[in-house]
Amino acid sequence: MRILSVHNEYQIRGGEDECFKAENELLQKMGHQVEVYTQHNKRITEFNKLQATIKTIWSSEAYQAVQSYLQKSKCDLMHVQNFFPLISPSVYYAAKAEKVPVVQTLHNYRLLCPNALFFREGKVCEDCLGKIPLPGVQHGCYRESKATSAVVASMLTIHHKAQTWNKMVDCYVALTEFARQKFIEGGLPAEKIVVKPNFIAPDPGVGEGKGGYALFVGRLSVEKGLDTLLAAWELIGSKMPLKIIGDGQLSGLVAQMVEQLPNVQWLGRKGLAEVYTLIGEATVLIFPSKWYETFGRVAIEAFAKGTPVVAANIGAIAELVDNGRTGIHFRPGDALDLADKIEWVITHPTELAHMRREARAEFEQKYTAKENYRQLMEIYKRVC
Repeated sequence: MRILSVHNEYQIRGGEDECFKAENELLQKMGHQVEVYTQHNKRITEFNKLQATIKTIWSSEAYQAVQSYLQKSKCDLMHVQNFFPLISPSVYYAAKAEKVPVVQTLHNYRLLCPNALFFREGKVCEDCLGKIPLPGVQHGCYRESKATSAVVASMLTIHHKAQTWNKMVDCYVALTEFARQKFIEGGLPAEKIVVKPNFIAPDPGVGEGKGGYALFVGRLSVEKGLDTLLAAWELIGSKMPLKIIGDGQLSGLVAQMVEQLPNVQWLGRKGLAEVYTLIGEATVLIFPSKWYETFGRVAIEAFAKGTPVVAANIGAIAELVDNGRTGIHFRPGDALDLADKIEWVITHPTELAHMRREARAEFEQKYTAKENYRQLMEIYKRVC
């Protein structure tokens, strides 16, 4: 099978870029021919505001490039990981002009929400769900700018009116059932949305979990629940150390709290190999997100290492973590409840050891490259 893989790159660890690379490598390893068409966000500086607006709504450059790829390579299908902002939905139309089926993976909520998160002012927001996204413009939800939010809203509205989302895509891939239901609520055709999670390859192997610390890995931002995490550790104190990996807009707050809380250590960014080692030695991974998440890659990285996950009971992450088996749920945004769950972890070593085994079993059953390839082929056969 020959596939055209399309992606607008962000270069965010654990995000669309990593999934794009991993899936393409898997397909090539299994003997498929993969053509790649990419753009990178850094190119946005090459265009003035009008040009950038036009490209976001309809990129003639991307249309022509994709049509040329399809005509020359005779691809069986086109798989889009991300088209925003420089590729645009024009590539769907290029594929349809060449009678090539289209698969779109839904890594975030961009088709339903200008900031793609369903999150505003520190809490979940669904004001634009299933509607013309005027609230997103009024609140400047994309990059805290009404002007750029208006560009995103225009793109969404124009393609909604043109029935692009309903007619130009043959199959959408949601990463969890929770995300699938949100997209259905937002108006995407239910019969076109399937669920296929991300995967981890190569298998990093099981850790020993003997480090005696809790671990957070991710972007240091409000929607990721860093404020909840730090408030919980003010309550936990010296009972269990916390290590934090990552950087972001709350780096200053984290640095300040590390000065006040000697049992909290901020490690900054780390390479993947070191992250895996730290996850494998952790007692638990903490996933305190306040937003819905469409997936939660670091959670399945933890499962691969046999590390249970203490996760906020919200959105996709609540679906990934089986409460009492592969981890524990706590009330999102509730630092006291998170602290209580960590107290439970400290005082229940036998149950925690069972969770470690179950977390690894969950990875082996659902999140390996072999299982992902099987599901991906079912999707491709469906559209072809």
